[in-house]
Order: sequence, then structure tokens, then C-alpha cells
Amino acid sequence: MNNQLSKLNNSVWVGLGIGIMIPAILCFIAWYIINHVVYLSKADLLYIGAIAVNAYFMQYFFKYNKENIGRGILAATFLCAFVFFAYKVF
Repeated sequence: MNNQLSKLNNSVWVGLGIGIMIPAILCFIAWYIINHVVYLSKADLLYIGAIAVNAYFMQYFFKYNKENIGRGILAATFLCAFVFFAYKVF
């Protein structure tokens, strides 16, 4: 994994892409679970969990000195959190 990590360009845009792609996939899985499991029909906390996974990836990239990728993931986390807030309020 470190070999593949060294090939990544240390760019905020790469981090933004990673930070949006991972929660999008996990939110789709959460949406599927919420709509198909009766007991979890009101479990919007699954969306927050999908967004919180970015914290792990952000820490991982900071650990391997890919600060710009970590910053992009942080920006994407705030963007996803704002979208979730707008979803809950409106």
C-alpha cells in the first residue's frame, strides 16, 4: 500500500476527490440500508458515519506526509457535513 501511496500526487484536488468519493459510496450503501431495512428506516446517523470515515483517511494521509491530500479530505468532510445539515434542515 505504501508503494501505491507514494505514486499519488500530493495535491488538494486528489484529496478532495478521495474525500467526496468515499462518503458518496458509503452514503449510497446507507441509503440502500435505510430504504430496505424496516428497523433502520429513521437511522439518519448512518449518513454521519459515512462522512466520519473521512477522519480515518485524513489521519492516514497525514501520517505518511501527504498533507495536501489530507487537507483536501478535510475540505470534503466539511462540504459533506454541510450537505447533510442542509438535508436535515430543509
